[in-house]
Parts: sequence; structure tokens; C-alpha cells
Amino acid sequence: MYICIGKTQNFIQAVSLMPAHETMETVTSEVKVCRKCPLWKKRQNAVPGEGNIKTPVLFIGEAPGYWEDVRGRPFVGAAGKLLDEMLSNIELLRADVYVTNIVKCRPPGNRDPRPLEINTCTPYLNRQIRIIKPQFVVTLGRHASSYVFHKAGAEVAAITRMRGRVYDLNILGFKIRVIPMLHPAAALYNAKYKRFLTEDFDRLRGLLGESTLLRE
Repeated sequence: MYICIGKTQNFIQAVSLMPAHETMETVTSEVKVCRKCPLWKKRQNAVPGEGNIKTPVLFIGEAPGYWEDVRGRPFVGAAGKLLDEMLSNIELLRADVYVTNIVKCRPPGNRDPRPLEINTCTPYLNRQIRIIKPQFVVTLGRHASSYVFHKAGAEVAAITRMRGRVYDLNILGFKIRVIPMLHPAAALYNAKYKRFLTEDFDRLRGLLGESTLLRE
């Protein structure tokens, strides 16, 4: 049956009633001991991801940074605080969504993840997508956006050109609405980018409010 809802929080609570199939614990445990690429050699902790696996909204970032590596959790540094602020502005908590990265271990010096690292690590992300079956995927930054769009066979452009729109894509057999956004780290010291990020989160809130057909 279907539930008609209007507010963001009710949307999250309604979808939380949906069952999950493959367990996220299995993926998490594999990520924590993964040695499939050289990044494991210098990590303190792998960062599988965290949040509500029954959420309609999956956030995908690039890779862990320093504090994420220390704590083993995604988005816990300054960029994470801004992400939490943006979520709060649209009446969501971190616990209402799921947050992960395309690469689960920190690249040395916070450099960009390399193609080998992305290709080796993203099967974990693909499994997470299959478990969560999100209605919305928010890609944070150019690397996450590039991976998701390539996976869907869609055209990739600069993140500043891709943001501000909603894309209906087929990813791993699921019809998903993808909302590319700037990475919060890019908006920390750039007022224009922070305004873009705020606009895009407001767009996400509108999409959640407009979504009225949810499986129970």
C-alpha cells in the first residue's frame, strides 16, 4: 500500500518501515579489514559509512579525511559539521540518512582518489546502494558525481555545471533521482559555494515533500 506524506521527517519515518535484505553489517565488516588496494597500509581506520539503511536518501562523498581516518566515521571534521548544519536546515538529522564515500580509506595527504582505488573500492558502494535502494542519491563533489553518472551511462560535466538540477538515472537497475552538490569542504570558506549548497539542500527538501508514493 502507499502512504501520502508531506513533511520531510514524516517521509523519513515512513520509509524506515521498509525491510532491508542483505545486511549492511556484512559490508561494514569487510570494509574494516579490506586490503584490496594500497590505501590500507597507511590508514588508521577504514570508514564504511553510517546512518539509516532504510532511508530514502543516500549521501555519497569522495573519501575520508584526517578526522574520518582517526574516528572511522564519515564527515566528522569541519565539512561534516557543515553537512550537519545543512541537514538541520531541512529538518533532518544525520541519523535520518545514510552517509558514505566512494573510497573507504583516506588517501595520503587528502589527495584525490586514484582510478585504481576507486575501481577497487566502489563494489562496496554498489552493494550499499543495493541494500538501501534509495529514492534519492546526493553526490557530494566531482568524484562522487563522476562515478555515479558514469555508472548510469550519463554525461559528466564540471560539478558547478551539474549542480542545481535533478537527474533521473538508472543505477544498478534502480530508478534513482540524483542531486549533484558541491562537496561541503568546498563551501567552508567560499560564501558563493555555501549559498549553492544551501539552495541544493532546499531543493532536496522540496523533493522529499513532493514525494507522496511510498511503499509500506
